[in-house]
Amino acid sequence: MTDVTKDRALTTADLAGAGSSLEVPEFPGPPLRREYVEEPQARTPAAAPAAERTPLFAADETENLRSDWSAIQTAFVDEPRQCVEKADQLVARVVQRLAESFSQERSRLEGQWSKGEDVSTEDLRIALQRYRSFFDRLLSV
Repeated sequence: MTDVTKDRALTTADLAGAGSSLEVPEFPGPPLRREYVEEPQARTPAAAPAAERTPLFAADETENLRSDWSAIQTAFVDEPRQCVEKADQLVARVVQRLAESFSQERSRLEGQWSKGEDVSTEDLRIALQRYRSFFDRLLSV
């Protein structure tokens, strides 16, 4: 991942490592559609019913992110280009935060394993359930 200086906000290009030579893999099938399609507000992936989905962020963090998104969306009429740039930065921040969250959880479990401590099956089940929930959400987008 590209290091981002304090002068510049993290972007999705930074997360994708689009620094030196960006190679986009060819995927079989039709090309991606680029037109805007309005999606329903609340969709629950078929593979992960709402009862099994675990929150990805704490409630206050989720509210702050939604507030940031609302501010971006509200300013779009006056500053469309800047809003798209800010939206990209917000998405990058969310993806980075998610990666950090999963990394911290894995480090905690690995720390217990390296000390010879038993990690309960319940802790592992919860961790796997969280990964599954996130994975299903990614595939349902």
